[in-house]
Amino acid sequence: MTISFGGAPKPAEAPKPVETPKPVEAPKPAEAPKPAETPKPAETPRPAEAPKPVDAPKPVPAPLENISEEVEAEEEMLLDEHFKEHFNVIFIGHVDAGKSTLGGNILFLTDMVDKRTMEKYEREAKEAGRESWYLSWALDTNQEERAKGKTVECGRAFFETTKRRYTILDAPGHKNFVPSMLGGAAQADVGVLVISARKGEFETGFDRGGQTREHAVLAKTAGVRRLIVAINKMDDPTVKWDKARYDEIITKLTPFLKGAGYNPKTDLIYLPISGYTGAGVKDRVGAACSWYTGSSLLETLDDMQAVDRKINGPVRIPISEKYKEMGTIVSGKIESGHIKLNQKLMVLPDKRLTEVSAIYGENDQEEPSAVCGDNIRIRLRGIEEEDIQPGFVLTDTKHPCRSTRVFDAQLVILDVKNIITAGYKSVLHVHTAVEEVALTQLLHQLNKKGQKSRTPPKFVKKGMACIVRLETAQPVCVERFKDFPQLGRFTLRDEGKTIAIGKIVKLIDTNEVNAN
Repeated sequence: MTISFGGAPKPAEAPKPVETPKPVEAPKPAEAPKPAETPKPAETPRPAEAPKPVDAPKPVPAPLENISEEVEAEEEMLLDEHFKEHFNVIFIGHVDAGKSTLGGNILFLTDMVDKRTMEKYEREAKEAGRESWYLSWALDTNQEERAKGKTVECGRAFFETTKRRYTILDAPGHKNFVPSMLGGAAQADVGVLVISARKGEFETGFDRGGQTREHAVLAKTAGVRRLIVAINKMDDPTVKWDKARYDEIITKLTPFLKGAGYNPKTDLIYLPISGYTGAGVKDRVGAACSWYTGSSLLETLDDMQAVDRKINGPVRIPISEKYKEMGTIVSGKIESGHIKLNQKLMVLPDKRLTEVSAIYGENDQEEPSAVCGDNIRIRLRGIEEEDIQPGFVLTDTKHPCRSTRVFDAQLVILDVKNIITAGYKSVLHVHTAVEEVALTQLLHQLNKKGQKSRTPPKFVKKGMACIVRLETAQPVCVERFKDFPQLGRFTLRDEGKTIAIGKIVKLIDTNEVNAN
């Protein structure tokens, strides 16, 4: 090596400085030829940090890796912050099945309502001559509900176990308040169908005209894929934890629920409980019911399979409520994506920009972020309360939700007195939105295999499936069912009855319709 350095000054060996990057001291003897290489003055800094500027154009593939790494890191961070999965549970069933009492007792058993508060409710209920209703008062908070003993709005409460966080959505059981029940079901991940085992009460709720059937069908339509059937009031003197009564109810319910779309093996779980005494709610029923050795209600909820969440998907938050309290407050469930403080969002269909100034969780505490599945309240900056309506959707600015007045949908007709033809009008319930809608065209009839007819039908009737074109009175924020199921499924109601259920298959540009 010393010999090769000794021959470096020779002019004939001038090309050898090309190898200067290998030895560290190579630039010193190479300084003489560099004036001839005037185009390469930029190479003088190479010994210091030349590779970095040279590599500057190469970040083209790197950002893709960096972005995916950043997304994964962000998702991991959010999952750490929200390490307990959030389940939204809706209690459905016929009026007086004991839904609110069960919900109130869950709050007490999970220490969300302390003993002193519950004793206060018990005193007040006794004074009002409603002693047995005191547990339900934890959920039924307004005077009308307490006076009548009936839930009229979709009540909301929060509780927590060692495994999960839960929001209870207590649906009204009376048929006059089905729209409130639909709004709650649209936000639910799992349903608890509460059945009264008391002699006469089960039959009233399950027979034609009772709400057990309609609630089960509507829950399935709203996206509640799994159902826990809690057979309540098993401690009643007319039942006394009788296995024969329990089996009788299961035998009658199962074929109907199967017909509504629930798989008895994978989607349904039956269990006996007493919402009033708490037997089978948090702890297992024990000696009172020796023939049942399965899990309690809360154990069953904790053991349910996790819900697939689109944490890094586009933001979609259907607004269920809005009010003014030191600014504009909206509430709703995050169906897709996640949000953070100071994030810019868009309110559709009006395309108004706004900013997140505060996020409140179920326990009313401020949170730095919220993820898909969370039921939250958001304080918005830069928008007035009167500029927002329930049914509007909060989205991110890069991937806004579609808003339209016209879309094609696959319909199944459930219950209608006469035939349905083009021009038929009803009320559309989609996620948290309620809007008048007209059926403008019958496009295809579907046979049992789902095949389309070549010619459009002149009418449809109960039991038939079809593809139709619907037009709403005002723009609604919807998506195709295959893209966002929760924003693509709906029900049609008329005269207090559910007429049809459907899913959106195609969104039509309003300009295209006007041109035609």
